[in-house]
Amino acid sequence: MSSFDDFDAFEASSLSARAMAARPAPYLDGLNPAQRQAVETMDGPVLMLAGAGTGKTKALTARVVHLLMTGRARPNEILCVTFTNKAAREMKNRISGMLGQTVEGMPWLGTFHSICVKLLRRHAELVGLKSNFTILDSDDQLRLLKQLVQAAGIDDKRWPARQLASIIDDWKNRALTADRVPAADAGAYNHKGVALYKAYQERLRELNATDFGDLLLHMVTIFQTHEDVLDQYQRWFRYILVDEYQDTNVAQYLWLRLLASAHKNVCCVGDDDQSIYGWRGAEVGNILRFEKDFPGAHVVRLEQNYRSTPHILAAASGVIRGNASRLGKELWTEAQEGEKVRLIGHWDGEEEARWIGEEIEAMQSGTRRMRPFSRDEVAILVRASHQMRAFEDRFLNIGMPYRVIGGPRFYERMEIRDAMAYFRLVVSPSDDLAFERIVNTPKRGLGDKAQQTIQTIARANGVSLLDGAALAVEQGAIKGKGAKALGELVVGLARWGRMTGDAAMTHMELAEVILDESGYTAMWKNDKTPEAPGRLENLKELVKALEQFENLQGFLEHVSLVMDNESDEQGAKVSIMTLHAAKGLEFPAVFLPGWEDGLFPSQRSMDESGVKGLEEERRLAYVGITRAEEVCTISFAGNRRVFGQWQSQLPSRFVDELPEEHVEVLTPPGLYGGPGGGAAMGMGSVGSTLHDRAAEANVYNSPGWRRLQERQGQRPISQPRESTSTVIDLQAVSAYTVGERVFHQKFGYGSVEGIEGDKLEIAFEKAGTKKVVARFICAADDVPF
Repeated sequence: MSSFDDFDAFEASSLSARAMAARPAPYLDGLNPAQRQAVETMDGPVLMLAGAGTGKTKALTARVVHLLMTGRARPNEILCVTFTNKAAREMKNRISGMLGQTVEGMPWLGTFHSICVKLLRRHAELVGLKSNFTILDSDDQLRLLKQLVQAAGIDDKRWPARQLASIIDDWKNRALTADRVPAADAGAYNHKGVALYKAYQERLRELNATDFGDLLLHMVTIFQTHEDVLDQYQRWFRYILVDEYQDTNVAQYLWLRLLASAHKNVCCVGDDDQSIYGWRGAEVGNILRFEKDFPGAHVVRLEQNYRSTPHILAAASGVIRGNASRLGKELWTEAQEGEKVRLIGHWDGEEEARWIGEEIEAMQSGTRRMRPFSRDEVAILVRASHQMRAFEDRFLNIGMPYRVIGGPRFYERMEIRDAMAYFRLVVSPSDDLAFERIVNTPKRGLGDKAQQTIQTIARANGVSLLDGAALAVEQGAIKGKGAKALGELVVGLARWGRMTGDAAMTHMELAEVILDESGYTAMWKNDKTPEAPGRLENLKELVKALEQFENLQGFLEHVSLVMDNESDEQGAKVSIMTLHAAKGLEFPAVFLPGWEDGLFPSQRSMDESGVKGLEEERRLAYVGITRAEEVCTISFAGNRRVFGQWQSQLPSRFVDELPEEHVEVLTPPGLYGGPGGGAAMGMGSVGSTLHDRAAEANVYNSPGWRRLQERQGQRPISQPRESTSTVIDLQAVSAYTVGERVFHQKFGYGSVEGIEGDKLEIAFEKAGTKKVVARFICAADDVPF
């Protein structure tokens, strides 16, 4: 028997422990059998596999209270790890409620980072730091890396410091110190990433500082190299509880395993079907191999759902079954049957936004065959943030109050405000606020001193800042590279202003020219951070929005109205957010728009991660469906504008994974044209699959489609193919020719070197030679940026 077993046996046999265990336990009364089993299985490893809406927080909190009430552990002997400070506060409040008193003496209830800060301050000298070390924020970290990049003589424009920061963060999430970076990663950052990582860590020690990644990495290093320290905390933390275990990264996983390796009294709570943060380092494999890591582990499945109706749960279960990498569970509920999941196809994204707006109004008034819903009971969950623009514009037009959760509204986003500042300055050259925003965005070598010089000259001559900049260049008041870049900006703004009167150029084309020639689009293309692709998509959506207006001036007035509408309006509002931001939330009525292959599942995710990426996208679909309590509506569009061109869209492969008996296929009367509008879909003969039935009405003969043809003056796009799988057609005749310049969303620009049916061999300028299916590229001339 180990020393830990001796100690446990002593504690369990003591009079005080037995007396405490005999006390009433009202906190157990409200638990279902599975929850109670998870709470009362105290010794050894426990995996609480908790499906969406199954009361996992309630069970986890009750387990903490049970440990305290039975005398198994004192408050300071329990390590309880959450992922957010909000979750930690909520758990502490719940524990206080169950105990009937304020929780005292639980210093080890918090996030990974907050707990590791406390530990590291105790043992900082073991990693070359002092206990009063500072923690750098992302701005300070980036500033320090820029200094190192410049000192190494690296071109920061070609190899941005942000890219290096992202690489180092990834290594730290994987618990890799500079001397442990694998050979496969040695080529990172132009083969200089490892050396700069080492220099960065040395500089941090000189500054007596850490970044957030170091907090965990240093503690893992200390535990691995100092057995006495690890032994101390293994004895101290007699019981370990971890929330959201499916979202742990490698460093967090190693830290937990080291602490739990002695007594193995670890309880991990999570849902492998809700692991949706792989893009930021989360490893779903951590929860999948729990039983292998802790032999003899007790797995408790929480499957009774307290949130959604049977139809919604069945739809979510039908989709998630498509994943091979999962532990498996079946959600069920005692709730009434309720509404089936509703599925509808639209002709394009604007039509989709229009229908959803009208449907929300109808649901408010109770004119649907369901109870009335207030606006704050409704949420729209999108896969990508650029989808929000169509809903925001539509809701503004109909006066529908809304809020964006988890991020700024579309027109508040940094890249949109920057682009709008360029447009404002072209339309109104005296707009000094717009000039101040864009004069050094992208970087033009114009620091504070140069900008103060422009301000001084403008005031002295009583002119706008733009005219002041022109005078500064003319007078030679600004020197060096900054003078040349400023002169180019002044000339460019004048040229773009003249283009506003050019009848041969549309204002959409002008917007593309402005963003391209100013270098703003290139700035984000060269940015290697995870946010950059989304910002580029938002810029494309901004240009697309211009199509609805006669000129730039009209569009700018529209945006002013949008921003004015975002003032302090009180009352119920419809919630709009991404699927990632929706995790942990729930709403009585949920709309899931944009279920189209390439958009959802994301083509970028599938290109970069293959099957692993597709499975994470499927988990995201599961999360979206299970946010709904009573009504869930899924929709897709037959056409969307991609890279500035209208393209037919294939319904998401997830649509046909929905179980038909739990889905009702809709079409609003008159939406697609034809007698009665095809209100009762699924009765026709176009196809047997759900997406065939949802798209049964002739999208390409609808009023909206005809309007598009009149506006675009182009031939109708062929109807979507029946299959959503990527199959190489050797008999296909390619629309591209050898030598033609093309564009791929991930790999960028390249030239066609070989053609095999609809499969192209392309020499990309920055990604080398690759073989790509033709439908995943477009002609370079068709790219708006």
